[in-house]
Amino acid sequence: LVILIGIGIRTINLTILPIFVDEAIYVRWAQVMATEPTLRFLPLSDGKQPLYMWVLMFLIKYFSDPLFIGRLVSVATGVGTMFGIFTLSYVFFKNKLVSLFSVFLYVISPFSVFFDRMALVDSMLSMFGIWTVIFSYLTVKYKRLDLALISGFLLGFASLTKSPTLFIAILLPSLWLLVSWPKDKKQKIVQFLKLSVLLGVTYVLAFAMYNIQRLGPNFGFLSSRTGDYVLPISHIWTNFIDPLIPHLKDVVVWLYSMGPVTLIPLIFLGIYFGCKKHLKETMFLLIWFLVPVFIQSEFAKAFTARYIFFSLPFIYILSTAIFFNCCF
Repeated sequence: LVILIGIGIRTINLTILPIFVDEAIYVRWAQVMATEPTLRFLPLSDGKQPLYMWVLMFLIKYFSDPLFIGRLVSVATGVGTMFGIFTLSYVFFKNKLVSLFSVFLYVISPFSVFFDRMALVDSMLSMFGIWTVIFSYLTVKYKRLDLALISGFLLGFASLTKSPTLFIAILLPSLWLLVSWPKDKKQKIVQFLKLSVLLGVTYVLAFAMYNIQRLGPNFGFLSSRTGDYVLPISHIWTNFIDPLIPHLKDVVVWLYSMGPVTLIPLIFLGIYFGCKKHLKETMFLLIWFLVPVFIQSEFAKAFTARYIFFSLPFIYILSTAIFFNCCF
């Protein structure tokens, strides 16, 4: 029922909002790529990853309204994120009602509804991000090669979607915080080596998938335009608080206005109650939200709400920790 509600409010009047400039660009790229095989890597010419357009180019010819199908792809990936939120919440808290409430918060959030209705890549990145975390956690827990390979495929798909996948890759080792480490020193070393090898498999596979883009003539543009969007590292020493403070204020405004507003007190209560019984899981969820937000706030020249969208699912899960501790 929750999923059906989510699908309903995301598909009704799907094209009622005017087309956004980036939507027009992505949809047009997909149209060109569908008709001209030699331009399948066209998004690279603007420093963008092509996976969203690859998916869209196979569908766009079957619909008379290209904007509708472009936005419908985001609706589908938004549904994938819903299932991911339920799964990760259940893995952490082992309670279906809490997991359902996590999904319900995401479903009704104006933040998620808006971006799941836009023909942009952010909804797809969010889906691949949370499923990468799920299978990476299962890899850490069960130490299985097949799970590491699935994690690698998911991380690879994310890397073909949008550049902030770098945050997902960097934060994956934080899953080791959730591991029960043996007390024996030799066993601890053996477990560390196993986890390192499995993580290496995930990284290698994802990196191999990312390098598929080298088949396109403009692969170098992915990194050449970094300076257009990101401040240099030396910015830390020259002016640390600007634009950090203004951008963090923007994040608070976005969560207040689109969170919805009730999400903010739920987050603080979730941290408080979560730390009592689920300290590791609470810290993990908090890290996965705060690190991308803080780094992007510090270094992003232009900062918009969609830049933090892929990190929001972890906040919806964290905000339900209060219900687990108070009611169950």
